[in-house]
Amino acid sequence: MSSAGLAVVRRAHHPDLDMKRVAALSAAITLNLAALVFALRPLAPQFAEVVQATKTTTMQIFRDPPPPPPPPPIDVVPLQKSVPITVPVHVLPKMSPPVITAPPSTEVSDNPQPSPPPQTEIPPPSMAPGVVSLAYRSSPLHFPIQALRMHMQGTVLLRVLVDESGKPIDVVVEHSSGYSVLDRSAREQVLSSWRFQPAVMDGRAVKAWARVPVDFVVQDL
Repeated sequence: MSSAGLAVVRRAHHPDLDMKRVAALSAAITLNLAALVFALRPLAPQFAEVVQATKTTTMQIFRDPPPPPPPPPIDVVPLQKSVPITVPVHVLPKMSPPVITAPPSTEVSDNPQPSPPPQTEIPPPSMAPGVVSLAYRSSPLHFPIQALRMHMQGTVLLRVLVDESGKPIDVVVEHSSGYSVLDRSAREQVLSSWRFQPAVMDGRAVKAWARVPVDFVVQDL
């Protein structure tokens, strides 16, 4: 084979053609980068929030609490039976009643007679029973001025307790005259100035209750 057949056919290299290729490649790369940046631009804030949320999220792991300690052992003490207490009872011996013996009498009577029982003296009564009638020793009576002016009149029945000397020691209005002025005046006058004959029982003067009427009549004055 001749050297002419081994010759490599080479194309002519033109410098303007290489510059165009480089410019086209550069423009294509620039466009691709611009499209990529534009496509990733809206996702940047969301991606940042996701990254921040991922950073602030903390996980807490809860473990089961330990089991409580076992209760302390309980000592069981058996109850002791109570023993009844017996109290000794002392039995006193029976005592026979004393026997009273009368001394022997030296004198023997054929007709013995029992001695009479001693007589107790009963004191004489100091007050007559019930209500008695007594005589007057003095019975002055003065008509109350107020009753006289108002023409009051009537009879006051008094129950008077007279002592052994004939002096009234208590006066009770048993029946009113209808006027308190006359009742009060009759009681005060009998108690202060009236005198009576005392009641007598068994020959001695005693206290006694007596009914005493006191008359207040205008026409008699």
